[in-house]
Amino acid sequence: MRDRATSALYGAAWTTIKRLPEPAARALGRRVADTAWRRRGPGVRRLESNLARVVPTASPAELRDLSRAGMRSYLRYWMEAFRLSVWSADRIRESFAPEGAEHLTEALDSGRGAVVVLPHMANWDLAGAWVVTEIGVPFATVAERLKPETLFDRFVAYREQLGMEVLAHTGGTSFGRLAQRLRKGGLVCLVADRDLSAAGIEVDFFGQGARMPAGPAILALQTGAALLPVTLWYDEPPVMNGRIHAPVPVPETGTRAEKARVMTQAVADHFAAGIAAHPHDWHMLQRLWTADVGRSAEPTGPTGPAGPEDPAGPVEDAGAAGSTAARRGDVAEGGGADRTGRRSG
Repeated sequence: MRDRATSALYGAAWTTIKRLPEPAARALGRRVADTAWRRRGPGVRRLESNLARVVPTASPAELRDLSRAGMRSYLRYWMEAFRLSVWSADRIRESFAPEGAEHLTEALDSGRGAVVVLPHMANWDLAGAWVVTEIGVPFATVAERLKPETLFDRFVAYREQLGMEVLAHTGGTSFGRLAQRLRKGGLVCLVADRDLSAAGIEVDFFGQGARMPAGPAILALQTGAALLPVTLWYDEPPVMNGRIHAPVPVPETGTRAEKARVMTQAVADHFAAGIAAHPHDWHMLQRLWTADVGRSAEPTGPTGPAGPEDPAGPVEDAGAAGSTAARRGDVAEGGGADRTGRRSG
């Protein structure tokens, strides 16, 4: 019943909000954000806990203000998500102003292909729609099937309507399909700032240990594609800003697993710099740091990984797509598998 209610709620929002005048939709988003913030549910408390690591000098009052701004940014994402499918091509082009787009176009023009990796910042759906509309290049991403399935199917259809190719997360199979696209000079985009599995790559993130998926780095190493970190942040409506960073260098020495760790740390450093500059646009309402894992149960249902407190919706943390393949030996080096981790859910 809970799954059906969640699916019905999202369906109603998708139908209703895209028909509202834009100022009304923005005002509604702010009201919903402020109501959730005042109730201080698990997601809001987790957001403040995460922000305390990002801004360690913030006072309790400053953290409260920051989390309120964060919830408003988060609901801006949802209001845009519910309306993005009816935006015109011109509106999409005008709503995103990225720096460093030449890094992406150079990688694609060279035939090398590119793996774009993003944290849970601002609106990655809009960034993806801009790539399809402005640059004219479709891309592939990965979806892990979560409940309720009707909502999952709606998100997949929504993203495919925006020009994304959504592949099911099936371990080595999805990794192989992504690798094929990259070898043909294509584009893969993955949200990759969170991997709670014991096998995820350990990185230093704001001075503390966290795990991030190995999939993006392994894909780049396996195919020769450029690994491009991207950070996003909101300006005043209707513009979202972003930065496409230069390709992450491939270490000259080391095993594939060692190279993947170095490259994943470089990605984490880019993410950290972008989040530190715009902390209220980082929509991380879940556990991330290793020290937090296991302290308490992760919120489930509408406030958990598949619910409205996850900006990626049911297509979440897809950056781990290649990690299962790595553990199974599908990207083996010298006959052995790079055991660099996979997403645990």
